[in-house]
Amino acid sequence: MKVKTLFLIVISVILFTACSKKLTYIQGKTVEEVATTYSVMKNIPYGSGVEQQMDIYLAKDAKSLGKRNYTVVFLHGGGYYFSDKSQEERYIEPYLQKGMNIINLNYRLKRGISMATSDLTDALNFLKTNNGNYNLSLENIIVTGFSAGAHIATNVGVSANNPEYAHKLDNGIKISGVINFSGLVAGLDIVEKTFLDSEIEAYQMVGKALFSPEGYESKDVIAVYEPITYFDKADPLVFLWRG
Repeated sequence: MKVKTLFLIVISVILFTACSKKLTYIQGKTVEEVATTYSVMKNIPYGSGVEQQMDIYLAKDAKSLGKRNYTVVFLHGGGYYFSDKSQEERYIEPYLQKGMNIINLNYRLKRGISMATSDLTDALNFLKTNNGNYNLSLENIIVTGFSAGAHIATNVGVSANNPEYAHKLDNGIKISGVINFSGLVAGLDIVEKTFLDSEIEAYQMVGKALFSPEGYESKDVIAVYEPITYFDKADPLVFLWRG
């Protein structure tokens, strides 16, 4: 029981500690001053859902980065149940400091890992279709996120070269790297069970939001959404940050 309680505490910290990490400065600059180096477009829809929106930060000198002209796509955490792109903006500050183009992405909550994961693919495909408006380097993408967002980013990043994966990226999109802040790569069945079996209602709701409110998901389905399923030598570089 003590081990299980400790596990719940650790998971809850991972899920909820980022909720107030809003963007306050960028390399000593205020948000207003950033406008001199970035063109910022807020709440651009990439689907019909209310949550299917992105903020786009276009660096005015991104092309000067040459081979390091990455497009960074960040997804917030929250256990597939809580939070919003506006709540974890500080995670994109290091990339803004480097002058990179940034996408801060919302995805659909409370409707399962599958739907949320498909939102990242749909967002990237949207950017490809509409890249005449943004001029992003979509052959040089870094996907990153925190907690649930990191799980999504890693899933899409390492599965892109697997033809059996359901959520396809359009031609001309290449993920060059994955940065995973406290996101799952394995053990998703344990996390689901821990939340569903919790006596805390909020944790139960998170557990139900992962796959189905009806009970435990099958191991076959869970494996589809575990990045470890797709690891191979052709994957992009993956950086895992824990603790």
